[in-house]
Formats: sequence, structure tokens, C-alpha cells
Amino acid sequence: MTRRLAEVAKKVGVSEATVSRVLNGKPGVSESTREAVLTALDVLGYERPTQLRGDRGRLVGLVLPELQNPIFPAFAEVVGGALAQQGFTPVLCTRTAGGVTEAEYVELLLSHQVSGIIFAGGFYAQADAPHAHYGRIVERRLPAVLINAAIDQLDFPRVSCDDAVAVEQALGHLLALGHTRVGMVLAPPDHIPSRRKEIAFRETATAAGIKLDDDQFEHGMFSIESGQAAATRLIKRGITGIVCASDPLALGAIRAARRTGRSVPGDLSVVGYDDSAFMNCTDPPLTTVRQPIESMGRAAVELLVAQIDGAAISTDELLFEPELVVRGSTAPAR
Repeated sequence: MTRRLAEVAKKVGVSEATVSRVLNGKPGVSESTREAVLTALDVLGYERPTQLRGDRGRLVGLVLPELQNPIFPAFAEVVGGALAQQGFTPVLCTRTAGGVTEAEYVELLLSHQVSGIIFAGGFYAQADAPHAHYGRIVERRLPAVLINAAIDQLDFPRVSCDDAVAVEQALGHLLALGHTRVGMVLAPPDHIPSRRKEIAFRETATAAGIKLDDDQFEHGMFSIESGQAAATRLIKRGITGIVCASDPLALGAIRAARRTGRSVPGDLSVVGYDDSAFMNCTDPPLTTVRQPIESMGRAAVELLVAQIDGAAISTDELLFEPELVVRGSTAPAR
């Protein structure tokens, strides 16, 4: 008990006596100090006293699939900053192979009486993934927001980058450069954003009079290695321009070109997606479609806070316009 008091007091910057008054429900403590003590208690992993468990802390869970892809730390920075401005403390939950699952993180956050949860890149975007833990959020009437697409059965507020517009920009750029043998590297087939991108790719190509075969599409995981393997198969089929569903996949495509004795953009033009950190520092600098991370992250926080405040929020998907950023990985077709 003494250790707990000392750690919480240090975290908040108050005396142990003040922490004790909060934990014992005694008067004489301001509401802001009381909330700070309860939040520190949650952050440090201590269980609240029984009489305080009905109160939700000023904590918000931010559940991400990984931190290796630079897009997710970028979202975490924007969302975390926006939450702090609203007086909330973000709790970062990152899945790792063989580690804590998304469902386990949800249970952990529920047990800590969080005020809400923001998901980015979660199982909600995979049609074949388990989704029962989202039902637990609905049962508890806990505010939640999903970033970037979701299966139709999940009726949460959503903030997304417009996948169709992103592909129209990327493929339109390659077509304008004279590429007619174009291909696409996507996430697994059950991934909703990738499904949207493939549909848009086919429609844009058809409108331009370009005939596509199924072997011009490859699927893989969101990694450089997967992008390399998929792009290698496309290159062997004579593809000269590739649109990728993420920047790491695009970097893999560039590696594939070099490993097969080709140059980028001389022999192969590559377009990524996200415009994550350092894509202007790659060799060559990557042409990519930029997600408006700042606008999307802040919108997600605004939707969550409105729910926490009791407002009725529409579950219609908010679509944000992407931006094509042309750099050195694309050039006119030979």
C-alpha cells in the first residue's frame, strides 16, 4: 500500500496524503487532482478501490497492429496529442507475434475502465478475422472509433482515407506516363481497404481502355519481404508499373526490381501508399499517395470525445481525400 501511494504521488506530483484522501473517498481534494490520481492509478496498473471502480478514468486505449510500419507511430503521435489536448491519457496497445492479442487488449482496457478506444489497422478491417471482442465493446456501451475501413457488420463511427480516390490518383499517374502493363500488390484478400483498392484499380483501368488479367494482382502481408516476393512475380509477367497498398510493400517492389537486374524507375515504376516517414529519403525517393494523417487522427478523437460526452454520433464513414506525391520512383514507360 505504501509503495502504491508513493508511486502514484510521484506520478501526479502531489503528496501521499492527497493520494490517500482520493483512494479513501475523503473530501478536500479538487476534482482535477482526483481525476489525475485515478488516471495515474490506472496507468501504473493498480486496481482501483471497490468504491471507485464504477468511475471511468480519463484513459483512452489506442490499439495498433504494429510499430514497424511508420504509418502507425505517425497515427499514434497525432491521436495521442489530440487526446492530451482534451484531457485524456492515451494507453498504447500494440500487437506482437505471439504476444497479447487484440481481443486480450480489449478485455484489459475494459477492466481498467477506459473512457473509450480508438483502433487503427485492426481485425475490423479483415473479413475472416475474429470479431467477437468488438461485441464486448458494444455490450459495455463503450465509445469507440475505427480508422480505415471495417467490415459491414461492425456499426462503429469510422474515419478513413478514400481508397478509391487513392488508386485513381496512383494508377492515373502511371497511365499518364504511358504504362499499359500495370499491376498491383495488395494485402490479403479479406482485407477491406485492399478490396476497395482492387475494385477502383479495375474500374480505372477499364475506363482508360486497359484490359486487366487476374495475374496482374498479387496479395501478401504488409512487409518489405512480402512486397519483394509479390513484385518479383509481377515483374516476370512483364509488368512495368506497380501500385502498392503500402509504402513497405513498395520498398519491397523496388528491391525486387534490383534483384532481378532492373532499375527503378528506368525499367519499373513503383507507387506506394501512406507517405510514411522517410519515404522522401529512399533510393529513389518514393512516389506515393499520402494519407491525411493529421486530419484523420484529429477527427477520430473528436468523434470519440463526442461519444464520451453523450452525443449521438452517426456511424456513416468519414472519407478523407488523399494526395499523390510524385517523386523519383516513377518515370515514363520505355
